[in-house]
Amino acid sequence: MPRTRPGPSGADAGLVSGEAVELDVRAARIGSRVLALLLDLGVQAVLAVALVLCLSAAAAVLPAGLADAALGSAFQTVGVVLILVGYPVAWERFGGGRTPGKRAVGLRVVRADGGPVGLRQSLTRALVGVAVEWPGLVLPLLSWVAGVTVMLTDRHGRRLGDLVAGTMVVHTRPATAWRPAPLLAPALAPWAYTLDLTRLDDALALAVRQYVTRAHLLAEPARSRLARALWVEVAAATTPPPPPGVPEGVCLATVLAERHRRATHRLHRARTLTATLWPELVPGPTAAPGPSTAPGPTAPPEPAAPGPTGTPGGPRPAVPAARAGD
Repeated sequence: MPRTRPGPSGADAGLVSGEAVELDVRAARIGSRVLALLLDLGVQAVLAVALVLCLSAAAAVLPAGLADAALGSAFQTVGVVLILVGYPVAWERFGGGRTPGKRAVGLRVVRADGGPVGLRQSLTRALVGVAVEWPGLVLPLLSWVAGVTVMLTDRHGRRLGDLVAGTMVVHTRPATAWRPAPLLAPALAPWAYTLDLTRLDDALALAVRQYVTRAHLLAEPARSRLARALWVEVAAATTPPPPPGVPEGVCLATVLAERHRRATHRLHRARTLTATLWPELVPGPTAAPGPSTAPGPTAPPEPAAPGPTGTPGGPRPAVPAARAGD
């Protein structure tokens, strides 16, 4: 299917639903896939150690005539197949297309048409991967270069196993750009300062924030309709009403900005009180050691300025007591 350009959220997987609507899904590239592979290799290493210990314990209880080199080679072959082939196949088939590494990174293996991956696709991916990708039993160095080249040149970031099996790896988490909290409009500041926000709960405030930070992705009339629906709930939980003629979207942004301002002010007061009551909890600036910190002779104290009567300032020296006979 020809692609035009990625959508606002970076969707470039080219997956289309049954209603002919392109899904908001991003194809996984080499960076995230290598990170997932490294995590899976760590899990596989732990499983390999556990499997070796189990097989060693099983071989120790066998009669002396059965525990020979041939049995050891058979156990080794079975262990390698289970770790390199059985591990990804079992997780992708029964874990929703996600191994532990892919789950941690937020990736999923799907068919090329977006459907769930089956046993045949998972087994094909694993066998091709072991043979010509990782660890690459057939010409290891050359197969690694070929696999990386295929992933870099494919527009969906697929590897050789994906091309053979008819699968692809996609992101399960949307790529949403971080947007700061909205600023308080100066014209609405007098109204915002008098708002009663005690009945505005966290769930409704989160819905307002999600709308405000993503309103630029919505098209009319859906954007205005959603703003009106949210403002009906917010208006019922806040007083007083806004000035007449202010759009609902601006009112929502103002309420969110004022709530953020008050929360920041409360946090600042709490930190100030903590620093006053428990100053040892607040880390202070530490002076970097320099050449002047080396021990040396102490300089004599400077003489104090003379007082109004001509005597030096500061404490007076003690008058010696009179000796007997003076």
